[in-house]
Amino acid sequence: MACRMVWEAVLRAGLDLGVSQTRGFGTAGALCRRAAPLGPLPNEDIHYKDLESLEKYRSYRRYLKTAEEAEKKTVWWRTYRQYLKQEKGDNDLELVDIGLPHCRPSRIRQVKERKRLMKQNQSNSELEKTMRHQTFRIPLERVKAEWERTCGPYHLHRLANHYGVYRDLFPGAHFTPKVMLRIAYGEEASAQVHYGNHVSPAQAVAAPHVSFEAEEDSLWTLLLTSPDEHLLDSEGEYVHWLVGNIPGNAVESGEEVCHYFPPFPAKGTGFHRFVFLLFKQDAPVDFEHDCRPSPCHSLKQRTFKTIEFYRRHQDVITPAGLAFFQSQWDDSVTSTFHTLLNMKEPVFEFDWPPVYHPPQKKYPHGQPLRYLDRYRDGHKPTYGIY
Repeated sequence: MACRMVWEAVLRAGLDLGVSQTRGFGTAGALCRRAAPLGPLPNEDIHYKDLESLEKYRSYRRYLKTAEEAEKKTVWWRTYRQYLKQEKGDNDLELVDIGLPHCRPSRIRQVKERKRLMKQNQSNSELEKTMRHQTFRIPLERVKAEWERTCGPYHLHRLANHYGVYRDLFPGAHFTPKVMLRIAYGEEASAQVHYGNHVSPAQAVAAPHVSFEAEEDSLWTLLLTSPDEHLLDSEGEYVHWLVGNIPGNAVESGEEVCHYFPPFPAKGTGFHRFVFLLFKQDAPVDFEHDCRPSPCHSLKQRTFKTIEFYRRHQDVITPAGLAFFQSQWDDSVTSTFHTLLNMKEPVFEFDWPPVYHPPQKKYPHGQPLRYLDRYRDGHKPTYGIY
């Protein structure tokens, strides 16, 4: 009876407004109807119940060729990259490559080399014996050397791009690090610098040992900078180490333009990036404009911009190597601020807003037995279940 009365009231309201019953239901149906696709949907011709009848690729090369042909076809829908490009507009400009010239080996040459090695290994009786007895071992140094020679620079390029190194140090530009840096702050494995690993400020108090492969008559420049550490300018950097005119790979024989200064990430600011950059010089460079006094314990004098440094010497230096680590506050940072910088240590803390308590009720319903603890004065409120 009650349902019938409600239904009659709804119909009377529709008649009073001049809207017929049929039109009302028709409008609701139109709003719920989905628009038909403008063309065939992806994989519409594939029968999921009969997957065995599909043509197999049988090789990665054939799959790659098919994928490239499918990418060139014109479709009626837009991809994620097209939507992203539309949002960015003209700001999505192509980055300029400022590094050493490089070229990837052709895929055909790589396949031929792999086949040649497989044929050579199959004819090796000693290798077959060690594999059968499960005693074959490959030295990790050999694997690392092969990785650095082939795909290592491209993997490092992707990592640096992921961490925003190119975006913050070289806006609008990038480079492929062809020269591998080996940096260690001590004998421990945890104190070695790789590509984004964590090194504490206490481990990085003294200058690290840096080595790389270079010709004897070549000249290099080594830079250590931090794009996250500046206390006053969010776009600024602090230079921690700058050595120029390095003969070969003898970093200790180079010209120390700015002496080493340990990392000092402020407390409460999280992880900071510290980037080592290696530049190859075409000729000796005059670093008179970049020279800092020794010792230099002034943050104002250590304010730095990598892009400005590169533009000033871009005719002579070329980015060639890259390595970086992350660091966060520890007890040694306090000593650095007080002893070396002779200043109070900045501490960043999140100012939590006061806890909101709804107005107190005289007879609260569904609340825990310790409900009154929220409104007591003189101690921190608790929120127990009893």
